[in-house]
Amino acid sequence: MRTVSNRRGRAGPPLPRSPSRALVRALLHALFALLACAPAPALAQDAAALTQQMVIARAAEVYAARLNDHVLDGDARFTARVNAIAATLIARARRDYPETADWAWEVHTTNTPDQNADCMAGGKILVSLAYVQRLELNDAELAMLLAHEIEHAALRHNLKEYQQALRLDPRWAGRPFQELEHAVDNDSGLMDQLASTNYEQEVEADREGMLLAWRAGWPAAQLAGYFKKMYRGSVSPRRSKPDYPSPQLRWQAARELAATLQKNYVQAPTEPLH
Repeated sequence: MRTVSNRRGRAGPPLPRSPSRALVRALLHALFALLACAPAPALAQDAAALTQQMVIARAAEVYAARLNDHVLDGDARFTARVNAIAATLIARARRDYPETADWAWEVHTTNTPDQNADCMAGGKILVSLAYVQRLELNDAELAMLLAHEIEHAALRHNLKEYQQALRLDPRWAGRPFQELEHAVDNDSGLMDQLASTNYEQEVEADREGMLLAWRAGWPAAQLAGYFKKMYRGSVSPRRSKPDYPSPQLRWQAARELAATLQKNYVQAPTEPLH
């Protein structure tokens, strides 16, 4: 085989011949045709393309970062108690909301005083021992607290809040999702617009949370005890906010729902009522 010298003067393989211009043009035409037929890539981080999967993925990132800011599961007995109660509620949620059966649920506890409890999209739960101790919650009342938070996630409240924000102010549609995520909790103008949505979501999580925990086996009257203790532990129990019903209203609604359940059902139905 004939060889040619490279720059360093050593023998090397023969250089390939350059393709013809006609062949290059044909290849380019074929490439452009493929690109024209292919679907445009989704702007996964664009708020207008928002999906529940995006919300869950982002929640997992935020949850992991939050865990780094807390001393986790420091009280083994409390952590075991929370996990046992949460396991029963999660099992019920998986039946009532099939989507949640595929979630990577996580449950952790902390003793941070300014934390109470929450469940982020995708089933990421964090509960404060300090809050539970302050209200002296028994197991049924703790179940009500957890069920309320689980319902926020199961009912897709985060996604619905973001979607409502886009309807109220379409300018957010062209912004990155993380900017919208930050705005719903920090932009005072947008927060004012979303206040009624947040109020309705709290009422819904109270109602559906009680039903979830009741179907999981806790007596309705005992579940309502959580709202009684919250009412008594509040510094302004009769004060509602634009985005939040007062503890008094929440306790009243819980008592009424518990009475209805006790009156009309000897035991919890096997299927959800909603």
